[in-house]
Amino acid sequence: MLLHAAETGEGERPIVLLHGLFGSAQNFGALQRRLGEAARVIALDLRNHGDSPHADTMRYPEMARDVVETLRALRGLPCRLLGHSMGGKVAMQVALQSGGEVERLLVADIAPVRYPPAFRGFADAMQAVPLRPGLTRAAASAALADAIPDAAIRSFLLQNMRFGPQPAWRIGLDRIAAALPGIEGWEAPDAAPFAGPVLFVGGARSDYIQPQHRPAIRALFPQAQIVALKDAGHWLHADNPDGFLRLVAAFFGVRLAG
Repeated sequence: MLLHAAETGEGERPIVLLHGLFGSAQNFGALQRRLGEAARVIALDLRNHGDSPHADTMRYPEMARDVVETLRALRGLPCRLLGHSMGGKVAMQVALQSGGEVERLLVADIAPVRYPPAFRGFADAMQAVPLRPGLTRAAASAALADAIPDAAIRSFLLQNMRFGPQPAWRIGLDRIAAALPGIEGWEAPDAAPFAGPVLFVGGARSDYIQPQHRPAIRALFPQAQIVALKDAGHWLHADNPDGFLRLVAAFFGVRLAG
């Protein structure tokens, strides 16, 4: 499957950005603009997200193949690869399946382990929003409020809705909801560990990367370094954008202007 891509900058060995669940390439807009001043940067919409095609299944090996197929079509390999949350699991799969195509890997606030269900309530609430003609953003937010009290999260989720005379979710919401058990999980491919440089960046206020996850990380990524980004929870690039930018630029060897 060829994915929708947003490109900025020029150069070889592009930096590729993979978003998390219910996100899209535009979530990395500010990061992409800054990195794009000194490097070619490609942000992808994963299947069933953003402007990419929809599909009935969302297993990580399939999503990894989507990424590789798209980058080959864009002449974007080899690359430096960054993935956040669900996108981090996709990025790990890409590196393990196609290690020769990934020069450096940055995994943002996720580990190669199964997580307890945390987003099924979001999906249920989103599916329950009444898609009446003329639905406004405020009314949709109010419909989500009981299940999702955090206004910032509601705003993030509602980026996936088209408003107007015929409101609709532009993502494959039903397909994503059905795939959540697999998205929460992890299937390590039958491949050798990835021997290249890897940086796992956790949010200092997040519990997604735990000390007990380190053996699983080291087994697949023996060169991995693990750091915590201060003043950040799970959404590192939104919580501490400047700090995250500096970490990403340093790891990928990008010299930022100013």
